[in-house]
Amino acid sequence: MDLTVVAYVVYLLISVALTIWVARTLSKNGQVFLTDVFKGNEKLAPAVNHLLVVGFYLVNLGFVALYLSRESAVTDARMLLEALSVKLGVVLLVLGVLHLFNFYVLNRIRRRGTLEQRQQPPVPPQAWTAPTARA
Repeated sequence: MDLTVVAYVVYLLISVALTIWVARTLSKNGQVFLTDVFKGNEKLAPAVNHLLVVGFYLVNLGFVALYLSRESAVTDARMLLEALSVKLGVVLLVLGVLHLFNFYVLNRIRRRGTLEQRQQPPVPPQAWTAPTARA
């Protein structure tokens, strides 16, 4: 079998496995954070979590598929390892950037929600004071 095909197969297996592992880890551990972002809404947090996971899969697996091709043929084991390290390194960087972007956006939503809570008066007004007439 051609070493280029071996490189493709190994790249796909590792990339897909990494994508699934990262998505499951983020989904499981992000549930608590999303519940906090959405102020304890027990129905909205899991729904958004699921949508984020689906989007994560689509973007990352689409990138993995687009990044599959190689311009030159792999002729020896050294080139195979170099090609795999470059491709997997880029996939890992994309996974990290996607995670940080999601976290940034959700943290901004959370921060906006906490600022809105702070702007409300701590105690609602109990009575009105009539304005006095100035002489």
